[in-house]
Amino acid sequence: MQSTGSSVLSKYENQITIFTEYLEEYPNTDELVWILGKQHLLKTEKSKLLSDISARLWFTYRRKFSPIGGTGPSSDAGWGCMLRCGQMMLAQALICRHLGRDWSWEKQKEQPKEYQRILQCFLDRKDCCYSIHQMAQMGVGEGKSIGEWFGPNTVAQVLKKLALFDEWNSLAVYVSMDNTVVIEDIKKMCRVLPLSADTPGDRPPDSLTASNQSKGTSAYCPAWKPLLLIVPLRLGINQINPVYVDAFKECFKMPQSLGALGGKPNNAYYFIGFLGDELIFLDPHTTQTFVDAEENGTVNDQTFHCLQSPQRMNILNLDPSVALGFFCKEEKDFDNWCSLVQKEILKENLRMFELVQKHPSHWPPFIPPAKPEVTTTGAEFIDSNEQLEELDLEEDFEILSV
Repeated sequence: MQSTGSSVLSKYENQITIFTEYLEEYPNTDELVWILGKQHLLKTEKSKLLSDISARLWFTYRRKFSPIGGTGPSSDAGWGCMLRCGQMMLAQALICRHLGRDWSWEKQKEQPKEYQRILQCFLDRKDCCYSIHQMAQMGVGEGKSIGEWFGPNTVAQVLKKLALFDEWNSLAVYVSMDNTVVIEDIKKMCRVLPLSADTPGDRPPDSLTASNQSKGTSAYCPAWKPLLLIVPLRLGINQINPVYVDAFKECFKMPQSLGALGGKPNNAYYFIGFLGDELIFLDPHTTQTFVDAEENGTVNDQTFHCLQSPQRMNILNLDPSVALGFFCKEEKDFDNWCSLVQKEILKENLRMFELVQKHPSHWPPFIPPAKPEVTTTGAEFIDSNEQLEELDLEEDFEILSV
């Protein structure tokens, strides 16, 4: 066993060397690299940049997991790349929620128990809340057959639904409509009354009196559900419109940034930052074998971090269909995000998206998503052979070429 461990170690050390050499290809300038709201000076902070990128959870195609729905595919190779990118974005939100953006990962170093628990949310098992099984089957309700490629908006809708069953993380997931983020709706969804015996059940969250606030009384102060904010966008017709480039890059500078889902048709990537006009991304198009939790409940995380050289693509090669992600742990984080959007996004003549205070009157009323009154999880919504046979199986399980 020792020799195997050593060979694995040397393999990864080689990859770190490759990474360093790869970065030498960048111009030796004082330009900043931005990764999920943090900046690195390329000239002097290459090792910090490496560790920041490798700390992100990396989800790829897997094979040899239990068949989805009992009789479906046991690998997502060729069709699950956008689902894996959605998992990566959500995992980054959970890391920020429990460990903070500055948390760093080192291989073979004992990690906090929250880290292990986050990782277990994404294992390729039917009973894990954000597994490929849960996502693929929840996608059926969004009109996507199992084995069919998802776009960024579909993944966002699926995550919104699955989060309702995730009591540990207790996220509020808001997916914007019509390129518009509504502040009023988000505050309605995220402000929740704390469980307190002396809190009147019928007092609305917004009814804060000056006296309550001045006394520092928390009885009527609404708590804030951590917010995962996803903004699906179309930034052009067949290719990205150059007028959006600066605003798009600005989003990676925001401390709330969770990056972006996108890529090319049928070829999804998780974009985590940029240097100049090149986007830096994690690529899910590697097929690895299914990894399960060990008997003691821990997960061997060796294959869940990318230690290879970071991949890049010119921003103008991006498909115009993308989804931006942001995480606001507290209300002040959301207020700060709104200020940054006002300052950096809304200043453009052609705005990438809109931020409005009030719910548009011509829209249907906003109803915060609620957990369905069922005792099953998403994976069990479609769990019997009879239900699966109602679908056209030949189409459902066709592996799409990449």
